[in-house]
Amino acid sequence: MKRVRLPFADRAEAGALLAEVLYGMALEDPVVLALPRGGVAVAVPVAERLAAPLEVLVTRKIGCPDQPELGVGAIAEGGEPVFDRELLYRLGFDPGDVADVVERERHELARRVRVYRGDRPLPEVAGRDVIVVDDGLATGGTARAAVRAVRARQEGSGRVTLAVPVAADETVRSLRAEADDVVVLATPEGFRAVGQWYECFDQLADDDVLELLGRA
Repeated sequence: MKRVRLPFADRAEAGALLAEVLYGMALEDPVVLALPRGGVAVAVPVAERLAAPLEVLVTRKIGCPDQPELGVGAIAEGGEPVFDRELLYRLGFDPGDVADVVERERHELARRVRVYRGDRPLPEVAGRDVIVVDDGLATGGTARAAVRAVRARQEGSGRVTLAVPVAADETVRSLRAEADDVVVLATPEGFRAVGQWYECFDQLADDDVLELLGRA
């Protein structure tokens, strides 16, 4: 894979570069599923280059009960909660202790699905190559939940490719056991957060996501 220049100018540039790599993979009847919100901006040029349908796959972080900003797991629509069990146990909890948090996130996930898609269902993925796109991977919790949810919908047929512009190397290694392929343009040293590898990393609102989906 050709070496890329970091930082990326923005998500659109990163997506265009990612699209060229994916285009060379000769994917079968691909469908692109983007993780909101930043993943949608990366996924638009990917879907355009592949002439593939684009849809949003909603995920939610599961926070620690006494430290909501600390993610101990994630959930994706149509899937089951995926926990970082080592972290959870180290904090003195088990999955049953976060049942209330999971239930709240399920409700918020359903609300966001209605915001982004209304009554529109996810595309059929059985027998198709699915590309799950995000703007980067730090811990990889939401990506792991997304890949597992897609696999459940595929019912044993089709391949899953996780595609991101930038990621922590250790996270990429752990996710290779989840997806058939993990495509990442760069795994730089000193990785602390996804945003450090973009010149422009504006936070996107729901309206931005809807505009991008409409454009695609």
